[in-house]
Amino acid sequence: MRTKEEWMDLALNLAEATIGQTSPNPSVGAVVVKDGILLGVGTHIQAGGPHAEVHAIAQAGESAKGADIYVTLEPCAHYGKTPPCAELIVEKGIKRVFIACLDPNPKVAGKGVAIIEAAGIEVEIGILEERALRLNQHFFHLMATRRPFVTLKAAMTLDGKTATVTGDSKWITSSEARMDVHKERHRHDAILVGRITVEKDNPSLTTRLSQGGKNPVRIILDTHLSLHGAFEIFNEEAPTWVVCGRNAAREPFEKAYPHIKVIQLTTEKIVLNDLLQVLAEENIQSLYVEGGGTIHQSFLQEKLFDECHWYIAPKLLGGQDARSVIGGESPLLMKEAEELEFNSVKQIGPDIKIIAGRKDES
Repeated sequence: MRTKEEWMDLALNLAEATIGQTSPNPSVGAVVVKDGILLGVGTHIQAGGPHAEVHAIAQAGESAKGADIYVTLEPCAHYGKTPPCAELIVEKGIKRVFIACLDPNPKVAGKGVAIIEAAGIEVEIGILEERALRLNQHFFHLMATRRPFVTLKAAMTLDGKTATVTGDSKWITSSEARMDVHKERHRHDAILVGRITVEKDNPSLTTRLSQGGKNPVRIILDTHLSLHGAFEIFNEEAPTWVVCGRNAAREPFEKAYPHIKVIQLTTEKIVLNDLLQVLAEENIQSLYVEGGGTIHQSFLQEKLFDECHWYIAPKLLGGQDARSVIGGESPLLMKEAEELEFNSVKQIGPDIKIIAGRKDES
């Protein structure tokens, strides 16, 4: 007989397989069980489609009556593109509901549990909660802060260099590490670079996985809308947004590139906090920053990042004139350094991927 944790583990596995493809909705998994027998499984495939509970209960059929359901996130309680899952659970006669974590969305936020408990159904919350919170950290972060979850990404040598003095950077890391970057692009809603990166590297910034994948919205910071040319990022393979200041000549650019969305801020220079607020209004939950040292420094200086994804190759470049991960001027005292904590360290091919997040200042 499986334990409650093992059933929830299965539900979480289902949900984790959909990370990146359900935004702006969270990733959710559900399993229906009776007398130790698995009756139905489900996951939310994409926004607008049936929720995980709907799939799992439909698969269980009439046997769902008197069964248990394990759900990675509190069942919804509101009418959107689909009916409330909390009401479906009551209607189908589910006996017990096990939930990994509550939903911070104000439209739900305990209301789903209230509907279920009001029907006399037993509810238990908190099974594998930490893993469930990590699963939907982008969604939860947006709900709590009203700004996207920001990930700074960089590939570097063991001595922290991202390019030679001439700007040559191909390739620092292995093909395995670069493939992992494509997986991260798939998991994020948007990817951001600056004008200089586009001019020097001409990146496409699309997701290239063997099994397909979702292309993030490609965002370019270009204060004066000075980018012009046949850049890869200007193609229509994925959506492209260009962010500029208030003095930029918007009309000529839009005439030349009618398929590109222009976000013109009200300030002369691009203010990152203002940009993040705009992106939140556009339902961008997560932002993958692949810009160079200058852009990374801007996010660091404003304390507007949440995680660092550092890919480190077993190479030494040396030289004070080689380019570093984060540009700008260094603080004078070590105590002024930004405090992080390691979330994971993983070897990918010959390289190492380190994920470090900002410490909770509370």
